[in-house]
Amino acid sequence: MTGSIEQGTSQTHGNTHILAFLVRLPRPMEQVWPELATPEGLARWFTDADELEPRLGGAVTLRGLGSGRITAWDVDRVAEYTVEGGGRIRFHLERHGEDGTTLRLTHEFQGERETEQRWRSRCERLLELTTRP
Repeated sequence: MTGSIEQGTSQTHGNTHILAFLVRLPRPMEQVWPELATPEGLARWFTDADELEPRLGGAVTLRGLGSGRITAWDVDRVAEYTVEGGGRIRFHLERHGEDGTTLRLTHEFQGERETEQRWRSRCERLLELTTRP
């Protein structure tokens, strides 16, 4: 399986923006999860996590986005980080075939800090990481 990134979607409701991406990754969920739920993994493709307590309600600090809490946590499936000033970032994993994973990525935020292109670049880095032998 090769990976792919579907065209992102963008919605605006008042001052709230929602960016969403569907990313197909050529690795099983168990191998993708650490890229989304550990400081080392996040730093490889997204941003440094200066603090990450891996549990529901745990503290999280994402460099350049802010500090907050883990608002959803289902090991190997869902990690959601809600940070003050940076919004809510949700990573939802689903199996795709025998050895693949579908990532449903959603970022809900206010203001103009993020762009679809910026998230696409991040998704491309994640895809690159998961296609290496």
